Amino acid sequence: MEQEGATIPQPRQVLFLLVLLGVSGTASKPQQFSVVEEMERGSFVANVAKALGLETGELSDRGTRVVFKGNKEYLQLNRRTGDLLLREKLDREELCGPSDPCVLPFKILLENPFQIVPAELSVLDINDHSPVFLKSEMLLKIPESSLPGTVFLLENGKDLDVGSNSIQNYTISPNSLFHIQIRENSEGKRYPELVLDETLDREEQSEVILTLTAVDGGVPPRSGTAQVRILVVDINDNAPVFAQLRYEVKIPENSPIGSKVVTVSARDLDAGNYGEISYAFLHASESIHKTFHLKEELGELYLKEKVDFESTQFYTINIQATDGGGLSAECTVIVQVVDLNDNPPELTISSLTSPIPENSPETVVAVFSVSDLDSGENGKMICSIQDDLPFSLKPSIENYYMLVTKGALDREYKAEYNITITVMDLGFPKLKSDYNLTVLISDVNDNSPVFTQKAYKLYLQENNSPALHIGSVSASDRDSGINAKVTYSLLPPETGELPLFSYISINSDNGHLYALRSLDYEAIQAFQFTVRATDGGSPSLSSQVLVQIVVQDENDNSPFVLYPLQNGTAPCNDLVPRTAEPGYLVTKVVAVDRDWGQNSWLSYQLLKATDPGLFTLWAHNGEVHTARPINDKDAIKQRLLVLVKDNGQPPLSTMATVNVFLVDGFSEPYLQLPDAPKEQIQTDSLTTYLVISLTSVSFLFLASVIVFIAIRLWKRKKHTTDISRFTLNGLFPGHLVDVSRTGTLSQSYQYEVCLASSSGSNEFKFLKPVIPTLPTLEGNEDSIENSLKE
Repeated sequence: MEQEGATIPQPRQVLFLLVLLGVSGTASKPQQFSVVEEMERGSFVANVAKALGLETGELSDRGTRVVFKGNKEYLQLNRRTGDLLLREKLDREELCGPSDPCVLPFKILLENPFQIVPAELSVLDINDHSPVFLKSEMLLKIPESSLPGTVFLLENGKDLDVGSNSIQNYTISPNSLFHIQIRENSEGKRYPELVLDETLDREEQSEVILTLTAVDGGVPPRSGTAQVRILVVDINDNAPVFAQLRYEVKIPENSPIGSKVVTVSARDLDAGNYGEISYAFLHASESIHKTFHLKEELGELYLKEKVDFESTQFYTINIQATDGGGLSAECTVIVQVVDLNDNPPELTISSLTSPIPENSPETVVAVFSVSDLDSGENGKMICSIQDDLPFSLKPSIENYYMLVTKGALDREYKAEYNITITVMDLGFPKLKSDYNLTVLISDVNDNSPVFTQKAYKLYLQENNSPALHIGSVSASDRDSGINAKVTYSLLPPETGELPLFSYISINSDNGHLYALRSLDYEAIQAFQFTVRATDGGSPSLSSQVLVQIVVQDENDNSPFVLYPLQNGTAPCNDLVPRTAEPGYLVTKVVAVDRDWGQNSWLSYQLLKATDPGLFTLWAHNGEVHTARPINDKDAIKQRLLVLVKDNGQPPLSTMATVNVFLVDGFSEPYLQLPDAPKEQIQTDSLTTYLVISLTSVSFLFLASVIVFIAIRLWKRKKHTTDISRFTLNGLFPGHLVDVSRTGTLSQSYQYEVCLASSSGSNEFKFLKPVIPTLPTLEGNEDSIENSLKE
């Protein structure tokens, strides 16, 4: 408890206690402190640090505070200085009544480590009350036959102070008939008695009025007075006699007002007025007068107000019986209040720790004390909490308990616990009190982010616009607060082949992925990378997920014609014998498309032809076939315009031109078109040598072929018109290439390799399909030989 001024706030303190049972000093003699009553609020009492042998700073570090029973707050502790100050002005008489000494027990609680130091505060009395008499006038009837030295009892005065400040002496106003003597009872209380000095004579003086003064021992002394009225009566020689000198009676504390407690009885042997007895309280305190009523004529004692065992356990009542002649006798009535179980147990929280961190081992959550104003079995208590909670109660000293965790708690399983502490006494009927605590569990970063998918596969159309949002990754964290805040990042690829950070970026807050540049399916079809999700805890936890980007093709490439070449660098012509039958394969348009799937499916269409009815074009493979027999009227040169179109949306297309020559004999290795432009022959010497070399090799090769054919023809017995049996592989094995299923071709074909000598360097210009059958050679040997030579 900290004190910085006159006003002391009382917030609910939330503390974390590391409790050590059996702390040294808990069973030692209580620390003694004292203060004089009626001192002003904030007055200095003592220095706790010096009393406990601690450094001043330890009080603040250990959260020291003082706790009185019943949550009373008589003192306040300044932790900074260690001074113990009065929180309020104390009235000893109000706190302790007639009890002396007036001791208020309390506890000094220290934490880290936990320690309870018992202490006592003695409230010292000052002389702040004057003696008073409950009756301002006392009436005594004294028979005139009374002998000198006879003692008559007087009502004593009351002083709320104790010790030397209580009543120390009584005096009587000056007279010649009486004097005062002081008597002490077994409890040390002083009572005045009136002693007769001289014989009374009723006929001379029937009434005497004296003043009785009670004086206390304070400095300066205080006093109070009462008037004593003495009536001198005729002689009465028998005093009343009680049937019992001591009455003991028990009444339950819930007895109703007006109920009879006891009846006392006395008898007097005198007759007449001297035998009439009246009953009255003798030396009764104000409390007795307020609580009980005595019927003077009958001696019956009744309750005037309810009694409370927790306030007063028993009453001692002195009753005086007086006859009509003034003689009296006294008896004592002991009224014992029987305790009933009418007070429920009380619970006082000394410290509470909330929230507590998860994953912590056994932790002290709260320290509290229990009390019951009842006694005996009614005051015995048991404490309990719900069975299904991960908490337990551990008893400490003097009805103190600790609420501790059974083990580490998991906030993700449960973040808040509502604990009901039940305190029940053992009386009949049993009474109980419930106290509800809410304990919060604070988060510790013990969970890594978890992605919603084990892997992500995203699709992206090629030719996308830069900064395009292509998808998202998402991860969640079971922790809370900053520990659950997830940030996303890209991990660099293990190999440097792909410049990932120039392709992809990620929003660190929400996991949105963006394509930084336009992608080309023909360049990259798919790639993958790793995304890391990191939480905001300390230390941070992370997880990773693999993301695959699949680039989808778009129809952005037109078909490209491989044959016949359309760059115009050299002519590439197809030769068809005029003897070709309908359906004869003339050539095949070979094209490819860089796109994928249906975007690369090609179809062919004959847009224009020199003779539209002479040739047909197969739409799916680009093969050109003769549609009818060739006649002499057909032009030697046929030009076909072919449209090659893909299947994309929208479709793209390319135009190809096919040149076909109708010949009477075998196809020439090369046929110069009449309208082909003559290229300038370069004078480069190396090119000239290459051309000469190639021409020589070609000539030798053709000569060998002619000799081979002549030998075969000479050996054959059949007519030379049956030349169609000759195969192409036998005629031209040296310069024919067998190509199988290339491009969009669906069959095996043979192509001639045509070398253009007009170019600046040696290169292959085109592949020319070779006619699968040979025309009749009869009558055409010379023309074929000339063609071969050319």
